[in-house]
Amino acid sequence: MKLSIRLATLACMAAALAAPAAAQVVKVTPLGGFDGEFCAQDRALVFEDPNGTRVLYDPGRTVMGAEDPRLGKIDIVLVTHTHGDHLGNAHTKAIGAGQCNAPDASVSDLPDGNATRIALAKKAKIVTGSDMPSFFAAKLRALGGNPADSVLARFGGSVTIGGVRIATVTAMHSNGLDPDYIPGDLGKAMKSAGIWGDVGLATGYVLKFSNGLAVYLSGDTGITADQDAVVRRLYNAKLAVMNIGDGFTTGPAEAAYVINELVQPASVIASHANEASTSGGKVRPGSKAEAFIKAVKVPVYLPLSGRMMAFDAGGKCVDGCAANAP
Repeated sequence: MKLSIRLATLACMAAALAAPAAAQVVKVTPLGGFDGEFCAQDRALVFEDPNGTRVLYDPGRTVMGAEDPRLGKIDIVLVTHTHGDHLGNAHTKAIGAGQCNAPDASVSDLPDGNATRIALAKKAKIVTGSDMPSFFAAKLRALGGNPADSVLARFGGSVTIGGVRIATVTAMHSNGLDPDYIPGDLGKAMKSAGIWGDVGLATGYVLKFSNGLAVYLSGDTGITADQDAVVRRLYNAKLAVMNIGDGFTTGPAEAAYVINELVQPASVIASHANEASTSGGKVRPGSKAEAFIKAVKVPVYLPLSGRMMAFDAGGKCVDGCAANAP
């Protein structure tokens, strides 16, 4: 009898010790335009730290404003650059509006930006690098918010919010500010002259979560030496979110080189394909996503909208993997 009690006690202790360890994962949920698909305008991801801190990455046009029921609590909004498909000059009016290759993003978010309005409504911090913080501070002030909620994380430094460390890394991409974001005569004059505003360089990020997982968010970028020297060797990123769209960013072959030879993570989530990448949740033959998957040496996961994935400290997908694997 005593032996049974002892064994039961040991089993309870083992379960109690195992439970926190099992919970130490980072959850990643894509917020795209079509449930269960990876579509042309999909950029947005929500990362949830084991401690509950939630980070919204590049909400763009597929998050239905601050009232989107998929958002829940948001503590941090990250914007890599101010182009409309990342900051959000407009957003879709409903999940499944339009077509996967051409979503209906007909609800205007000008002149403020979808990301700004979401951060204001959620009382979240907007973290950006380069010279973007002053732009977001001015937008928050104009909307009656707190300009101090626009937080700088410039190249070579980092900030920690809610237990998540955010470092800014190089992204080789343009970052002009559409004059439609600038109210009044100044914006009209700039638009007429074909001149865009200067808010500094585009950025990428490396997030360090409380379970130790380091995640590289490429933003829109070409190939950079920092993907080896900083992202891999300094920050030791084990999960990457990599743009594959070509033309505006790295294409599938270039993105595969970044993953295989430079960053060398344990897993990668494809992003920014600029086309309908899936049909019925399965990768489309001949798509950029398929080319990327075939060229990459580590597990690739597709950001199927609404399909949560969970990653451990080593970047291994431990939940939701089958649904998002090609």
